[in-house]
Amino acid sequence: MENRKPKILICEDDPNLGMVLKNYLELNDYDVILERDGRLGLAAFQREKFDICLLDVMMPNMDGFTLAEEIRNVDPDMPLFFLSAKTMKEDIIKGYNLGADDYITKPFDSDVLLHKIKAILKRNEELHKEEANVEYDLGKYHFNPRLRQLGIDKDVQTLSPKENELLKMLAEYKNDLLPREKALKKIWGSDTYFNGRSMDVYIAKLRKYLKGDENLEIVNIHGNGFRLVEKEA
Repeated sequence: MENRKPKILICEDDPNLGMVLKNYLELNDYDVILERDGRLGLAAFQREKFDICLLDVMMPNMDGFTLAEEIRNVDPDMPLFFLSAKTMKEDIIKGYNLGADDYITKPFDSDVLLHKIKAILKRNEELHKEEANVEYDLGKYHFNPRLRQLGIDKDVQTLSPKENELLKMLAEYKNDLLPREKALKKIWGSDTYFNGRSMDVYIAKLRKYLKGDENLEIVNIHGNGFRLVEKEA
């Protein structure tokens, strides 16, 4: 976790339970943001970076299931736990169908919850370490996302964080469509008009960086997204 406290988003409309859980997790060395409804929770998620989200199912303004869908649209890999008094089989299945890592019914044991959080964060940390070591050959270029370096021959360009994330997504989708909305939500946090214009600027920068290989091109698929196309030499 790069010597920082793992950050947890709790969305819970019961103020007593919410504060007890927040205080307990903070005592166990977590950085915790507590919001009282789904709409505030979504705003917090778009504003900050979290390692895991704990969502009550029944909340005002936006319920936990809807919030989970919104979170999944931005980050499909975000660990999610539902905390719920709803114990019907249908609700539990719905939670897992939305991609929950766990569905924990109230009342629950805080120590058990803590161990579940530790287990999921450890799993994700190991996965991210594996992903961090992935490098890409893009035509004549070699791209190392971990070092944020794009090189051709002896010329190496150090990318900005957003340039790096955008090129990484394009590389993952090489010769396939990278949906515009998906890139915007993952890198910029939302797909607003202004964020879209910002992404267009970054696409233009990446095109300049890749101009050393005429067989490599970022194609704009109007209204849908972009394709990093590697033509056969």
